[in-house]
Amino acid sequence: MSARDTVVTVNGRSYRWPDRPLVVVCVDGCEPDYVTRAVEAGVMPWLAGVLPRGTSRIVDCVIPSFTNPNNMSIVTGVPPSVHGISGNYFYDRESDAEVMMNDPKYLRVGTILAAFASAGAKLAVVTAKDKLRRLLGHGMKGICFSSEKAHETTEAEHGIADARAFVGLPVPSVYSAELSEFIFAAAVKLLERERPDIMYLSTTDYIQHIHAPGTAAANAFHRMLDGYLARLDALGATLALTADHGMNAKTDASGAPRIVYLQDLLDRWLSPGEARVILPITDPYVVHHGALGSFATVYLEGRAPASDIGARIGGLPGIELVLEREPACRRFELPPDRTGDLVIVADRQTVLGTSVARHDLSGLTAPLRSHGGLAEQRVPLILSRPTPGLREGARLRNLDVFDVALNHAA
Repeated sequence: MSARDTVVTVNGRSYRWPDRPLVVVCVDGCEPDYVTRAVEAGVMPWLAGVLPRGTSRIVDCVIPSFTNPNNMSIVTGVPPSVHGISGNYFYDRESDAEVMMNDPKYLRVGTILAAFASAGAKLAVVTAKDKLRRLLGHGMKGICFSSEKAHETTEAEHGIADARAFVGLPVPSVYSAELSEFIFAAAVKLLERERPDIMYLSTTDYIQHIHAPGTAAANAFHRMLDGYLARLDALGATLALTADHGMNAKTDASGAPRIVYLQDLLDRWLSPGEARVILPITDPYVVHHGALGSFATVYLEGRAPASDIGARIGGLPGIELVLEREPACRRFELPPDRTGDLVIVADRQTVLGTSVARHDLSGLTAPLRSHGGLAEQRVPLILSRPTPGLREGARLRNLDVFDVALNHAA
């Protein structure tokens, strides 16, 4: 049996072997309007040519609409209730510690990437920030590095020595569009020299946090993206694009951030220490969003019933939804042991904070744009090939992108 006849089964889903190199791109923060406006402005000629003959859908990401849970849903093909990564950050009740969820020990299943590598495929993964690299590369034999740390790569750990020299570009600032461009430059070099069977690329949403769809900076970013996609296409790859979440302005009419500081409110309503607010958007890179997103969980340690506290929070301006743990985990497919007693979702224009004193907004150079809620759930899913067997009305999610690309492409 040839490799092309191989079927790889991961987490209850089966995937056909790629008939040509497959490049799956997670464009961080890509609200569908970014693509629409860029194509209308004429800055994505390759994509404009692909859309009529390929596949283009608007699909759902997982909630919370943050980076880690969605990237891991994409590369496992299953939701957080199965893979276990429910945010960028969580409260570990067993160890009584708030921790980053970027250690592979928190991942409860294997990835599509690792499974194909084990079956003999050649794999390459390039991500913007190192916070995601170890999760994406867990158990995977192949090349896996971040543009943030490209100058620190070794053959033993990353599958490539000195990725910076290999790409031939300087390591960019973590707060720049160039951090994403480095990924695509690396992908072109890898496809030319290594010819991976599957590549997974995951960008940063620095531009999307600052610039709205259709602005000059947003269109410049998408012009860059389109140019590299055209080069990858010319090298014979199938291209699949999706996003981890959308993005929205979180401001009032004057441009000031609309923030509900939950910890401050709960500390006034309850005794100190009776409630702990966790913001799963939290990561080491808070300059462009101030650790403010539209999703939060609350752990209650006192005697106040969750239903009473939830009803009170639900009556606040800017709050779209409050659910207790069990219904929240059912609705959003979250792991109960990594979810608070309450789940709070803010509306399209509002973010959730802990306490005023704990958020440094001095780094915000533009009106706040962020994500995390239901308003950022809709994202694009684009394939450079048609999928005639894919049912038109079928509900799709970003975590279906490997299934669409490997099992449905004509």
